[in-house]
Amino acid sequence: MNCELISVGTEILTGAILNTNARWLSEELSGMGINVRRQTSVGDNPERLEESLRAALSSADLVILTGGLGPTQDDLTKETTAKVFNRALQLHPEIEKELRAWFSARGYEMTENNLSQAMFPEGCTILPNPNGTAPGMLIESMDRWGCDKAVFLLPGPPGEMKAMFDAQVRPLLASRSGQSVVSHYYQLTGIGESAAEDALMDLVDGQTNPTIATYAKPDQVLVRVTASADTDADAERMLTEYDKIIHERLSDFIFTESRETLLETVGKDLIAGGLNFSAAESCTGGLVCAELAQIPGISASLKAGLVTYSNEMKEKLLGVSHETLERFGAVSPETAREMCENVRRITGTDIGVSVTGIAGPDGATADKPVGLVYTGICSGNGTKIVKNQFFGSRTAVQQRTVNKILQMVREELKYSKR
Repeated sequence: MNCELISVGTEILTGAILNTNARWLSEELSGMGINVRRQTSVGDNPERLEESLRAALSSADLVILTGGLGPTQDDLTKETTAKVFNRALQLHPEIEKELRAWFSARGYEMTENNLSQAMFPEGCTILPNPNGTAPGMLIESMDRWGCDKAVFLLPGPPGEMKAMFDAQVRPLLASRSGQSVVSHYYQLTGIGESAAEDALMDLVDGQTNPTIATYAKPDQVLVRVTASADTDADAERMLTEYDKIIHERLSDFIFTESRETLLETVGKDLIAGGLNFSAAESCTGGLVCAELAQIPGISASLKAGLVTYSNEMKEKLLGVSHETLERFGAVSPETAREMCENVRRITGTDIGVSVTGIAGPDGATADKPVGLVYTGICSGNGTKIVKNQFFGSRTAVQQRTVNKILQMVREELKYSKR
């Protein structure tokens, strides 16, 4: 099945928002064995949108449009698609009723332009949107050559789009393919994409079915292996040998075999292990704790975070010795050691981590350049300090520092399980 993606919205073209929908959809569709041939971004212009949709339909079996389903005048995806398929728009009373209930439950008055969200091309399949006001839809048709075409219209907000795709689009696409497509996922950290691919190059070079792909993400690599067969059981059997090889070559770097991020995996493992955690942060300004706070239930593990930017607060709140700061400086392995050991002692937690460095762009010296960061971890197994040299913007240095801390916590959790 060949697919084209069309992202609708002038704000994408002007750079006002980042088009994450196309990237996410491409990865999901590829994992289902669907070939994404082209991605197109088009502004809120009906003529250009019509041109893009007709071009996509001329070469693809499946077209997915995201965005332009809202109530305002520049939301023209539905109207343009109806025109291309020569179908009239019809008001659906049930959707109107749901819209009015949605606004009423939130204490808002529904303006009449919102009724456009209850208008749909005749003969389409409506895809409910429990996370927003704009339902999606599926239009199916045979073209003049007798080829079956499917066009999905999905909302633009990523949270709404992803939920609709997972709950409704994915099952519909699976039923159309007539094949079982199964993917295994391996999330790696501590290794780059090129090194991971090199370790699997013989599989990559000879791939037919199953197929193997690597994806680089911030400080982690996703390896996806996909098999297509008549049944799920047959596909799983095809993946067994690959699973064995990947574990033999990359087991030291695998932190999960799900779609979870490193943050999600570490957070859940902390909770599951019943371990308390505290952090002493300088150049990250609390980002370690802020990231972990995104994990539901993390209050069972995350007990405290101290942001000690100044030397004065490192001494006063963390008990870092004045002599250490004077002799070695705030950005030093000695200071990082006292920070993680003292925050663990002060808070009484199982694990204490520390961060101290130069995020830039200012503050560097000849022997302490921008991006120099010391990260520390202290537990019942001892203390470990790592010297890191990160590159990029201030934000990039801070985020890479957080990822390094997560890697260190992951290693500590693995060690504790032995």
